[in-house]
Formats: sequence, structure tokens, C-alpha cells
Amino acid sequence: FGFQDHFFGQCWTLNTASDAMWRIYSPKANAVRIRSNVASLASSLEHSCGDWAHVEVFIGKVKYFPNKSLVEYANTVFTNMSIPSSRLFAETLLIKRPAFKHEREVRLLFLPHNEDTAKNDLYSYDIDPHALISQIMIDPRLAKTEADALKERIRKSTGYRRSIKRSLLYAAPPAFVIPFGKTPNNAFN
Repeated sequence: FGFQDHFFGQCWTLNTASDAMWRIYSPKANAVRIRSNVASLASSLEHSCGDWAHVEVFIGKVKYFPNKSLVEYANTVFTNMSIPSSRLFAETLLIKRPAFKHEREVRLLFLPHNEDTAKNDLYSYDIDPHALISQIMIDPRLAKTEADALKERIRKSTGYRRSIKRSLLYAAPPAFVIPFGKTPNNAFN
């Protein structure tokens, strides 16, 4: 069809805390996670597209199909049409196998109308990080001192003013922490 290889995409997760996601995408324990929302993501890309946004920008939740459903979908998705729409092509990029279900993925997709842009390996566009990013979360495997240093480095190098936190994914829940020498009345009942 010509344009199916011209899509650009960003992959996001709906997970707020996931050991698997930190370990897969930050194997050296040196990454940050940024938080945004669907409206901010879509509008950040739409602003770069201008009048073409309604036919170039797509956002959607990934669906996880078992093999039989995946084959059925693949065999029927383009039937009874001479020229599939760019939206339909975008929808085909929102299908994965159940082995990836832990990602709870959302994809922001872009199909440029400009052939020169479509031939590039990377599409860059300007964003307002204060409007797009509502929080930066530092890898939970960093020591507190390392996380504090990274937080300061992020603030100094980017000017980011919103929330920067260290993930407490591996911290014990507060109710599980008992000060040494004290036993709450209901402990271990």
C-alpha cells in the first residue's frame, strides 16, 4: 500500500508501578519514567502537524489477542476494501500477543503526509515539557542519595518545575514498618 512502513510511534504504559517495566526498560537501574495523559500526548503531536493532525495522529490502547484471534484479525482486516485508510493501518499497530499484556500499552502513532518526513528514521517535534509531563519518577533501585542527585541534575539541566520523585516500588508499606523496640497492639495477631 506504500505508506504502511511510514508510521512513527511512541509506546506508553498505563501501569503506575511495575517491576517488570523497570527491569525491562531500565536494565542498568539508571532511568526515569515520565507521566502524562492521553490528551496531553495527542495534543503535543497534533500541534506539530497543524491542519493535517486529523489524518496523521492516532492514539489507542493496545489489544492483546491470542494466536487464533490474531490470525483471524490478520486474515480479515483488509477484506472488502480497495484502499485501506490510514486509521485502519494505525489500528493494526495496536495489536500484540498476550505475552506482552503486562505492558498495558498505549501507542501514540504518526503517519506523515510528507514523503520526505516519512523516509526518516526518527521524527522529532517540539513539546512543552511542563504541559506534557506531569511527573518524573526515578528508578526505585537507585539509592536515595543517588536519586536525590539525579533529581537535582534533572532540575538544573532542564528547568523542570513539576513533581520529581523516587519510586517506592520496593519500599515496605508503612504499616509493615515497626520501629525497633516497639510493638503495636495488633502486631502479628
